[in-house]
Amino acid sequence: MNVDLRERVPLGVVLSALAALMLSACSSQPAATSSSEAAELPELNLNLPGDCACETAQETRTFLEKGVDALNDGAYLESLKYFQSYQRIENTALANIEAGIAIAYLSTLPDSPIYDRPEAYKSYLALRQKIEAGADLHEPVRIMQYALESFLDNYNQLERLKRSNGSLRAELEKREEAITRLRDLTLGRDAPEPATPREN
Repeated sequence: MNVDLRERVPLGVVLSALAALMLSACSSQPAATSSSEAAELPELNLNLPGDCACETAQETRTFLEKGVDALNDGAYLESLKYFQSYQRIENTALANIEAGIAIAYLSTLPDSPIYDRPEAYKSYLALRQKIEAGADLHEPVRIMQYALESFLDNYNQLERLKRSNGSLRAELEKREEAITRLRDLTLGRDAPEPATPREN
């Protein structure tokens, strides 16, 4: 069989075509595999500190909530600042009452930098007249109000006992004085001495 050499395809062209074919096959196969594997893998949600969802949730917390958290942690000065900020920024009748209740409650705690129970009770008594029946107070503030009511009842009972003890003490002193005078009269200490007879 006679083959014309001019009809033969050069070996370099065949090898180049074969290499290109193999490269295209290799490059397309992993892409299909990786996409199918990616479809099977579950999506990962990393709860990192820089996650925007956490930052959004942090930003939505009110100064009242931050103050309550600080109060629970024992950071009394920080909680006072949060309550004051809540009162100043909200600037509504309800926010004024809630902040006043929280600050009055803070004043009843011995470790608080503004500890002053008598003043706290006076402040709360003034606030109590402004609280309407069924006022929609936040739950932590409502609990503080219940605590203030209980503290106030105990304080009033203690004051009544002090006044009662003072009255009893004064009455007891009067009785002791009366008993002493009666005893002296009975023993004749206050009786006039008998006159001695005059000599003629």
